[in-house]
Amino acid sequence: MNGLMEPKAVLRHYLRGGREALLWKVESLGERDLRMPRTATGTNLIGIVKHMTNTEIWYFGDTFGREWPTPDERITGEDEADPQVDLYATEDETCDGIIDLYRRVWAFADATIEELPLDALGRVPWWRDTTPVTLHELMVHVIVDLSRHVGHADVLREQIDGQAGLHAKFFNLPEHQDWPAYVAKLTALAERF
Repeated sequence: MNGLMEPKAVLRHYLRGGREALLWKVESLGERDLRMPRTATGTNLIGIVKHMTNTEIWYFGDTFGREWPTPDERITGEDEADPQVDLYATEDETCDGIIDLYRRVWAFADATIEELPLDALGRVPWWRDTTPVTLHELMVHVIVDLSRHVGHADVLREQIDGQAGLHAKFFNLPEHQDWPAYVAKLTALAERF
């Protein structure tokens, strides 16, 4: 970012950066690696993408009374039979299909952001406090949520093939680092306690 930007442009910049970083974390992996749970609670890469797809539909659509244009494509959220269905690809969903839908959701969400002023009011029906919230508040909320999940994705991807960093054009990690030696140093330090 160069120069002084309008607040909405700043928010859009960070939202776009987070989206692109998340898709970079799933790039070039096959169905198995994308679906494989990598934590004790089942966190998996494609589940993060699916969750963020729903998140953007919900916050930039439902909250402002805007319907997702093709409801039959909408990825279902929680249901009584499986409250975690938002966090993994089901057998009849493909990873490519979820990623494609996520990209299309960006256009839907961006249209909401473009058409509404930052002080536009919406209601989040699933929040306990249904006091109206502004588009500005929701953009910050989604950026924070997305950033948190991109961090998860970064760790998961590093477990698969060692790929790490901020994004494809700026890794933000030291070049020529001897990572095994660094990990051994930290392990030895931790073992002293």
